[in-house]
Amino acid sequence: MTTDTISTAADTPKAAGFVSSRRWLLWSGIAALCAWVLVPIYLVALGALGGRQGVYVWPKTGLPTGISLEPFLLFLKTEGVVQSFLNSLGAAGITVALSILLGAPAGYALARYDFRGKDSYRLLVLLTRAFPLAILALPLTVSFIRLGLYDTILGVGLIHTVLALPFAALVTQGIFLGVPKELEEAAWVFGCTRIQAFFKVVAPLALPGIVATAVFAFVISWNEVFAASVLTVRNRTLTAYLLTVLSESPMHYRFAGGLMLILPSVVFIFAVRRYLFAIWGISSK
Repeated sequence: MTTDTISTAADTPKAAGFVSSRRWLLWSGIAALCAWVLVPIYLVALGALGGRQGVYVWPKTGLPTGISLEPFLLFLKTEGVVQSFLNSLGAAGITVALSILLGAPAGYALARYDFRGKDSYRLLVLLTRAFPLAILALPLTVSFIRLGLYDTILGVGLIHTVLALPFAALVTQGIFLGVPKELEEAAWVFGCTRIQAFFKVVAPLALPGIVATAVFAFVISWNEVFAASVLTVRNRTLTAYLLTVLSESPMHYRFAGGLMLILPSVVFIFAVRRYLFAIWGISSK
């Protein structure tokens, strides 16, 4: 047996132990991350479905006891809850649609074309997210009243689009940079126009990233409360409505409102999970 063979035999247990330790750390991190996300949702659901007494039970049990849909259904029957829920869905839909329709072309232009002031433009786009919305509350209110957009879902959706659009433009830029330009050029050679090459070649490859951008835009609109509170009175979104009516409500009503806010985002993300997993090359069939 040579010296190299003895050295390899001695290193093999160490290498196997190193790989096992890395695998253990990886799964431990995944478990901790899942617990960080899922445990608060689970506790909110217990508070929403456990009724008045279930909120104050401590310590919490691992398996739910005394769970009933009646408290949550009673919350849904409260005047204004369903309408505000639909208003939030409408504002989020407008935000997602406009963010993709405006942000994706901007990201494509930033990824494919060189023009004067390109870096400054990207910086200015990013700085719009750092501008405090509270400063614009009064001018926006006056302008929306004059334009007839005050207390409308369209007005709220436009403001939420302004909040989500910088992220959409910058993220889609990175997505389109990851699509080789040679594929577009090959499509041109085979007779496609620029628009046809985009929709037939680039868009399918960039779809997972675009869906991830849509998820972020949806979450921004769904969770936003300041603009919705300032720019609406009767047609409030769910967050603005809950902010005004739950301050003096029983604790289990507040948990029901929190669960009502969480569920649509979870359902939306679950519905598009296949495209999100595709970003990391994970199969989700």
